[in-house]
Amino acid sequence: MTNFMFISGLVGKMLPTDYVGFTFFVGCMAMMAASAFFFLSLSQFDKKWRTSVLVSGLITFIAAVHYFYMRDYWASFGESPTFFRYVDWVLTVPLMCLEFYLILKVAGAKQSLLWKMIIYSVIMLVTGYIGEVIAPENAALWGFISGVAYFAIVYEIWLGEAAKLAAAAGGEIQKAHKILCWFVLVGWAIYPLGYMLGTDGWYTGLLGKGSVDAVYNIADAINKIGFGLVIYTLAVKSQKD
Repeated sequence: MTNFMFISGLVGKMLPTDYVGFTFFVGCMAMMAASAFFFLSLSQFDKKWRTSVLVSGLITFIAAVHYFYMRDYWASFGESPTFFRYVDWVLTVPLMCLEFYLILKVAGAKQSLLWKMIIYSVIMLVTGYIGEVIAPENAALWGFISGVAYFAIVYEIWLGEAAKLAAAAGGEIQKAHKILCWFVLVGWAIYPLGYMLGTDGWYTGLLGKGSVDAVYNIADAINKIGFGLVIYTLAVKSQKD
């Protein structure tokens, strides 16, 4: 109870111009609301789509819990909660990769595709964390490795096996797959940009340095909730077919 009152006091003292703290709070509430929506809608779907919608709810719920702690960390120290961000991402990004596999199962997607994308995502995140926190003196090298893994995911969903399976499935599945691909290509692009702004490397002279926490918060909410809404819409349309 004492801890709760202490945290509440910190949140209450946030300045009106503290846009980072504000977006942490909004992101937490938005993703918790999205989780409730996805979980409460599960009963309307058959087994074929229930898992996909459940995973969407898990993604936003995990993010909401981490945002609660990130908001408090920001309020307490005024520093970017990098550790909590990466813990959030290392759990939610593989689940987002799982969403691709689940919607493509109808077209014959194999578990090898799932594991390939999960491995790419883990490499992307672990090397990003090493470069940003553990070995910032080699941030450019670790960032390069992380970027290669990211583009491997982009290739897989746009031109690789996942893209071919989506084309074979056609219809609403292909449309949903394409929208998710845009989320990865455009929505996820903010993360390597934030990495470069927060670390030193050959790119510092071009981009400078700065904090993108507020943008991260907005991007996280759009990407994770948006992913789930695409899956939810696909499930609803498929139920009507």
